[in-house]
Amino acid sequence: MIPIKPVDARGEPRSPATAALQYLKPGALNLQALPPLSLYIHFPWCVRKCPYCDFNSHEAKGELPEQDYLDALRLDLEQSLPMIWGRPIRTIFIGGGTPSLMSAAGLDRLLSDVRTLLPLELDAEITMEANPGTFEAEKFRSYRDSGVNRLSIGIQSFNGAHLKALGRIHDEREARRAVEIAQANFDNFNLDLMFALPSQTLDEARRDLQTALSFAPPHLSMYHLTMEPNTVFAKYPPQLPGEDESADMQDMILEATAAAGYDHYEVSAYAQPGRRARHNLNYWQFGDYLGIGAGAHSKLSFPHRVLRQARFKQPASYMEAARAGNPVAEEHEIARSDLGFEFMLNALRLTEGFDPNLFGERTGLGINAIDRQLNEAEAKGLLYRDHKLIRPTELGQRFLNDLQEMFLAE
Repeated sequence: MIPIKPVDARGEPRSPATAALQYLKPGALNLQALPPLSLYIHFPWCVRKCPYCDFNSHEAKGELPEQDYLDALRLDLEQSLPMIWGRPIRTIFIGGGTPSLMSAAGLDRLLSDVRTLLPLELDAEITMEANPGTFEAEKFRSYRDSGVNRLSIGIQSFNGAHLKALGRIHDEREARRAVEIAQANFDNFNLDLMFALPSQTLDEARRDLQTALSFAPPHLSMYHLTMEPNTVFAKYPPQLPGEDESADMQDMILEATAAAGYDHYEVSAYAQPGRRARHNLNYWQFGDYLGIGAGAHSKLSFPHRVLRQARFKQPASYMEAARAGNPVAEEHEIARSDLGFEFMLNALRLTEGFDPNLFGERTGLGINAIDRQLNEAEAKGLLYRDHKLIRPTELGQRFLNDLQEMFLAE
């Protein structure tokens, strides 16, 4: 990691234009072309923090400072323009927190500001995360009319007891109603479900999945519950299913989704034909993304370097920093020695793998830079490779963390 100070020699915030000129100077890499570019927008508030959640989310107390936050997002985007000048935006993802707490007028203003400042591709995928406890049919019709063309709904479970254990603000009735509203207003939507929940049985996991499939969602995300650091569950761990039970649930999910015609194209992602998540695919293929909003992360490529940024996490600090001219709290250039791991950390999540040429396109390195690790992973049966394809084997998918760690720089 090569740290870059977001201030000049006098300790003053660098202007984005000055920063962009610095990044255009010769460096350690030589990218032949820049990757596709996406936009991530973070909305940091939620009704209640879930005990398993490690995202940058903050419980809403009193009236949200929506207009002040939208002002900050616009300033953030304006200040970021020199870093991405002229590059079209292929996808937008509005995440959180709970973005569906935003008013219809607020969302309309946000997307109007984005269109004013950025060149969006005509068929840009614009996704918004939504919590079933915040669904109002009229508001979601307004979201659609403002340009949102894909919803990602955090169902997690259709079982009331499990929803309560997960700290969700909705019940099973609201979960079903949310999907029905999504079906009525959006051609494209995703359902987020979790499995291996506290005290969950295989039959309960199966019923959750069958309920989800009964709505024929274009896309499903099936996440294994994990105990993330700095969460309530990490401090007070609930009783979870054992490894064998969790593996049985995973096998059941693979069989049921395949039987229903879903393509398992990424570790946790299942899609009907033609409905893969384009925004997430850009992450997994090591594309670029500009992240604006409290705590948002960016990965931006220049001809001779790849840069990562993080915004200030606390909403008040973020808004103050945006007004002051630099909401970026951390910034560093990815070291040449780390690029192989960074690429493989993402690309190995794809069950179909990737063309070796993509590695060179996105990192500026030859595939021989990770040849030793590839040979070792292949010898252990975790990886398949030929001159046109590199992909994890079924064993590699099962032990993905071990496979990814093999590519860490020594």
